[in-house]
Parts: sequence; structure tokens; C-alpha cells
Amino acid sequence: MTSWATRFRLRQYAKASLWIVPLFGLVLGVALAEAASAVDGASWLPRTWNYSASTASSVLSSVVGAMIALLGFVVTIGVLVIQQATGTLSPRYMRLWYRDRLQKAVLATFTGTFAFAYTLLRSIETDSVPNLGVTLAGIAVSASLLLLLIYLNRFTHNLRPVAIADIVGRLGEQVLDRVAARVRSGAAQGGAPATAGAVTRIRAGRGGVIQAFDASGMVSLAARHDCVFVLAASVGDFVPPGGTVVEIHGGTSVPDPRRVTGLLALGPERTIEQDPAFALRILVDIAIRALSPAVNDPTTAVQVLNHVEAFLYAVGRVGLRGRYVLADDRGRPRLVLPGRSWEDYLELAVTEIRDYGASSVQVCRRLRALLEGLLTTLPEACGPALRAELGLLDRAVDSAFADAPSHAVALTPDPQGIGGRHRRGGAPGGSPPRLHP
Repeated sequence: MTSWATRFRLRQYAKASLWIVPLFGLVLGVALAEAASAVDGASWLPRTWNYSASTASSVLSSVVGAMIALLGFVVTIGVLVIQQATGTLSPRYMRLWYRDRLQKAVLATFTGTFAFAYTLLRSIETDSVPNLGVTLAGIAVSASLLLLLIYLNRFTHNLRPVAIADIVGRLGEQVLDRVAARVRSGAAQGGAPATAGAVTRIRAGRGGVIQAFDASGMVSLAARHDCVFVLAASVGDFVPPGGTVVEIHGGTSVPDPRRVTGLLALGPERTIEQDPAFALRILVDIAIRALSPAVNDPTTAVQVLNHVEAFLYAVGRVGLRGRYVLADDRGRPRLVLPGRSWEDYLELAVTEIRDYGASSVQVCRRLRALLEGLLTTLPEACGPALRAELGLLDRAVDSAFADAPSHAVALTPDPQGIGGRHRRGGAPGGSPPRLHP
């Protein structure tokens, strides 16, 4: 029986694969061609669907050639997307692009139409023509062209950095809501469990990044052995070979280490399945690439900050903590999980953008508007970290802008970076008052 981790990795491979769905399309095309040949000559077919052998051969040969050409065209677009993503966006975004369902549907339609037409070609004889199949091949070509236009329209619009930031931000918020709901539903009452007694450490074999884990499976296994599992690293952390992944405290017996590691998936890179911070990491990557001297596009960074602010708002409203305890059906604590706190998310969101964009008036103004806006909308518990980040932003502005007029402008919050509505006043020379000690 395969472990949960193996099934998880297989699901991830299937989602990211660009050949599995087209392979199904290929098989389906052959099966449909055989079915169409079987009903050839049926009396209910319209007479207008009758073709000569030469016409049918020409049509099907043209369909086969067209599908091969369109497949090459889609592959060319894929290469351009990879160049765009790795050059001006973030290589981490590619893992999401591989999973696009429309792209797989286009490839499956093209390969299916190719297989359908090619299979029908061998059944054409002087006195036997698959009339229904030839007509269906024409319909399939029309559907393929329509899908190609939709595909081009989608990727033409979605390859812009701001569009990608919107997609990644929304996906991250969905994962965040899912993770928070799971933690709330299984949270133990009464705080952290007692972890006295013998401690058994389960170590990683080959090592890798923690991509996901089966929380319910770990709780059930811990309850079966009457012990407490403590996850030694967070989802997204790299565990070296031989590193501790789970600590087992107490218990009537020690679980099989292979059963424990089979509930925790390690891989070569992070995934977004249970790691909403990875979505924020991608957003920050896009922003700091826009701020690099090679690109020098602070407006894109400012636009990405719009989605960073929306994501931080969702994080602040959820109320995350640095540690979670999950219980079994009887309410007994069984699993202790390290988590990311609000401060962790905020630091990830603004630190690098502030460092790389400290010399940009746009970025400084948008960052200040972001921090002050979150101060007014999020619970007071989020306030200390936001005020601390405002202090760091002030020091960055003080270092980057020596002259008083530029300094005053950089201290002015503006949701558009430059050009939006902002507040002036307070300090002499138009410098706004600072909102922190």
C-alpha cells in the first residue's frame, strides 16, 4: 500500500505534467475514430456528409498536418512563457503555470484531433469512406481553432506581471483560508500538551523541502500509540538528510518511523498546497525583480504591492499564531505544528521590497500607504509589528533622501506611489506627521 506522501507526490506530478492529459486525448481520438468507422454507412447520416475517397484523404491529411503545426505553435508559446517568467517575473511562478487547465485542454484537443484524423486515414478505400469521421474531423478542427484563440487571449492578458500577481494573490488567499479552517476545526482546547517522557526523533532519509503533511493521519497515528507528535519544521522549510522531521513524546509504543515519514511529503522545492507564504514569496519576487537595475520598473512594484496589501489584510484577519495544537476525537492533544505568525508574513512582504526600493519615491510612498492602511483596518494586535515596519521605512527614507524637499515627498503616503490622493501637513515643509514613536 502506497503512503500518503507517495500519493501526494503522484498528485503533484500529475497536476504539473504537460503530457498526461494530452495522452488521454490521443487515446480518446483513436477510440472515437474507431467508433466513427463502425457507424459508417448508417442510413440516418445526411447525404451532404458523403465524400469521395480523394476528398476525404485530402481533408484528413490537411487536418493531420494542421494539428502538428498547431502543436508546434503552442510549444513555441510555452518557450516564450518560460523566458518571460524566468527573466522578468519569478521562476517560482512556473510551477503554477504548468498546472493551467486550459493549456492542457488545448494540447489534449490538438493531439486528440491528430489521432482521430490519422486513424481514419487508414480506413479510406475506393468504395469505403468514413463520412461521419471526416465531418467530425472538420468539427474538431473548428473547436481546436476556437480553443487556440481563447488560449492566446488568456495568455496575452495573463502574462502581465500585475495579472500574474492577482492570480497568485488570490490562490494564496484560498490556501490561507483552507489551512486556517483546518487548524480551527481540529484545534485542541486548553493550550499546549504536556510533552514529558521519552522523546523519539524521526529523521529524514534523503532530505528535502517539506511540501505538505497529512494532519489527520498524524493525529490518528498519535492517538493509536497514545503519544504526541511535534513537527520539527514548518511547511516550506528545508530538512537536510538525517535532520529531525518529527519528535514523538511519550506513548505506549513507538510508531513505525516509515509510517510517520509516509505522512509527510518532502520534495525538491516548495509548493503552494499547504504553504500560503509561498504565494507571498512569489509576489515579493516579482516586485523586487521589477526594482532591479536591469528592469528598473518601480510602477510594476507598486502595482504588485496592491496585491501584497490584500494578502496581508487576509492574513491579519485570520489571526495566525506561531504554534498550533491539534486534538483527536476525544479532545486530547496529539499534534503540535509550528506556524507562521503575523510578524513573519509582514516581514516577508515588505523587507526586501523596502531594501531594494528605498531609493524609489514611488515605492516608499506606496509602502507607507500600505502600512498605514493596514494599521487602520486590522485588529490592534497587528499594530506593533506595523509600527515597527514604519520605523524601518523611516530610517530607509532618511538614508536615501538627504535633501528636505525629496525627503518630505518620500514620507508622504500615496496608494498610487505618485499621483494618488494623499495627506500633507503636520511638519514644516509639507512633511507628514509620523505615526510611530
